[in-house]
Order: sequence, then structure tokens, then C-alpha cells
Amino acid sequence: MARKKKGLPVNGWVLLDKPLGITSTQAVGRVRRLFNARKAGHGGTLDPLASGVLPIALGEATKTVAYVMQGVKRYRFSVKWGEATSTDDAEGEVIETSPQRPDEAEIEAVLGRFHGDIEQVPPLFSAIRVEGRRAYDMARAKESFELQSRRVEILALDLVDRHDAERATFEVTCGKGAYMRSLARDLGQALGTCAHVIALRRLSVGPFDENRAISLESLEALGHSPAALEHLLPVEASLDGIPAMALSEAEANRLRCGQAVSLLARINRDRIEGLKSGEIVYTTAGGKLIALARYEAGEIVPVRVLNL
Repeated sequence: MARKKKGLPVNGWVLLDKPLGITSTQAVGRVRRLFNARKAGHGGTLDPLASGVLPIALGEATKTVAYVMQGVKRYRFSVKWGEATSTDDAEGEVIETSPQRPDEAEIEAVLGRFHGDIEQVPPLFSAIRVEGRRAYDMARAKESFELQSRRVEILALDLVDRHDAERATFEVTCGKGAYMRSLARDLGQALGTCAHVIALRRLSVGPFDENRAISLESLEALGHSPAALEHLLPVEASLDGIPAMALSEAEANRLRCGQAVSLLARINRDRIEGLKSGEIVYTTAGGKLIALARYEAGEIVPVRVLNL
């Protein structure tokens, strides 16, 4: 006898403004309980010391998480000069100090080094796996290990404010996998000093930005009410920037069954115009999201079928 699934088949995105002091996993759990949803996930981890945009996927929206995580992100972070910590943020212990404090002109002069594709070594306290183990577990156990540098893309890095000799705030637009704690650390080194993050906020991720986010406190105040459902965005809200393709019901049924749909007939030329081989599209029928699919050799091949 099949086990009865717990929760309701709630599908969509909740754009949460994560507060300080809790993990992303804890935030997901609280939102999941609020909506009594069967499944939940999120579109990119935020540390307890970070606040801001945390897109939470419920139900079938979890199948689109990868497309959010691949999106461009924006952050605002503040650094303290003259101190490096074990975690590269204010949670860690101070492991190095420097009397050097950069002025505004010195800061501006090095920002160009951190634009474009750059090499970056992740913080030791990170979720990266080393021979099957999480780096942060090894770091907490004070084991000796190194993380390899990797290429990340920094689209923009701007000095927002030099509050005083000790602190400065930056805004960053970046691609997937960039660590703000590493960026702060490396900025300090480039300026002949050391540094760590003392405040971090994510302003946007993929198509989601802070202007549309709701605080956890406000969401929980709504409780299990119809008003809470007003903050549930459709699954396709995460697919901004991915081409959409309308299907007939017959074509949609083929995708639902895991079968490809041929678009080689002349009548379909307008539907595939501009598509490149391997490109992902999201398909709809009757206004309902059917599947994420890949265009290949004149066919649309299902990648993730959504049960909505």
C-alpha cells in the first residue's frame, strides 16, 4: 500500500526577504509549514548573517530551481578593513590584522581587477565538497585542506559608501558561484590589508528582486489564510528570459508522456525561428505550463514535465 503523501499539492514560488539569524533551510521549513506544502526548496543559499531575497519553491516549482540558481545575482555587502577572520565574515575568529586602511581613491583604483571572469578561491567555511565531505565540516574540525580556485563572473562591482576609515559598502552583480566573503577577502589583499564581511544582503536573484519580497514576519502573521496565497507566485515566474512555446493539446500530451514533438513541418517555422540547438524552452497549452523542453534537430524534447 502506497504511503500517503504529507501536505498539500501547493505549486509556486514565495519570494521571501530572509531575516538575519536563521539558515536558508530553516526559512524554507517555516514557509513550507505555513503553506502545508508537500515539497519545498530554495533558489540559492543565504548564510545566517545574510538577509535578502530567498526564492522558495513549493511543489512543482522545485523542478525549476536550477534555472533560478543560474541567474544573475546582485548583492550589497559591507567590509571591515584591517581584520581577517577564519570564516571571512563577522562570525569567525580574527586570524590576521593589519594597520593599513585604504582611502576612497585606493579602493576605486583596484575595483577593475575584479571585473569580468576572475579566479576566486571559495571560503573554507563553505558548502563545497572535498572528497565527499563539506568544507565547513572540515573547517570546524580544524582539519588542514585547501580549496581550488574557480572561475566566476563579476559583471559589476561598485563602491557605494566609504563610511569611515574602518568600513566600506559595495554593490555587486555577478554570475553563479561567486562568494561575497571571498570577494571581500581578496579586495583587502589587493589593497595591502585584510578584510572581512560585516553585513551582507542579496538584492536580487534571477528574475526575483527585493521589491517584490515579503518578510517572514509578515508572511507568518497572515497564517493559513487566503491572503497568504496572494504571495504565491506561479511556477513560470522563475522562467523569465527562457523562450515560451505554445502547444496544442495533442502535442502537450506527447510531452507529458515523455515523447518528443516534431516541429519540422513548414507550418512550424515561425514557432522555432531563432531557437538554437540545445536551447531550453518552456511549453504551455491552454495557458498552463506543461514542461521544460530542449530544442534539438527540429524536435522539442521533454526535460522536466510539470504536473500542474
